[in-house]
Amino acid sequence: MPMVPFCTRFSDLAFKEMRTVQIQGSVTLPDGVYGFLELYCDEVDCDCRRVIIQVISPDREGMIWATIGYGWESVEFYQKAFRPKQMAEECKGPSLDPLNAQTPYSSALLHLFEGFLEDEAYVERLKRHYNLFKNAIEGEHRRKKKRRQKS
Repeated sequence: MPMVPFCTRFSDLAFKEMRTVQIQGSVTLPDGVYGFLELYCDEVDCDCRRVIIQVISPDREGMIWATIGYGWESVEFYQKAFRPKQMAEECKGPSLDPLNAQTPYSSALLHLFEGFLEDEAYVERLKRHYNLFKNAIEGEHRRKKKRRQKS
């Protein structure tokens, strides 16, 4: 499933509400600012209720420090959607994405992200962003379909 940065459709909101953290003096991470960039699936018929987080830093532009997948629904939800139980378990909760960029710091960044999930407002923000993104995709799809019907 193609994942697209939230900022491609909601630039102002994405950067205003992006979770960032300043690290200084950590034994597990280099000093610097880290941003947790959200990506969502742009398939119209997909309701995966997941986000991919790419951890980026303005200090090392273009570098992805970690790629984290996070699904907020139950394993049962993902099992209905994706069938194999192993895949459903991988979709639930936060985990390092095995198909995308990782660094030696990825595990430490995953641990940091897991701490963010204790903040219910942050989890609700991810869900709200998912819904905004999916509604935009569906609206765009409906408009294209209407234009094709008129042609």
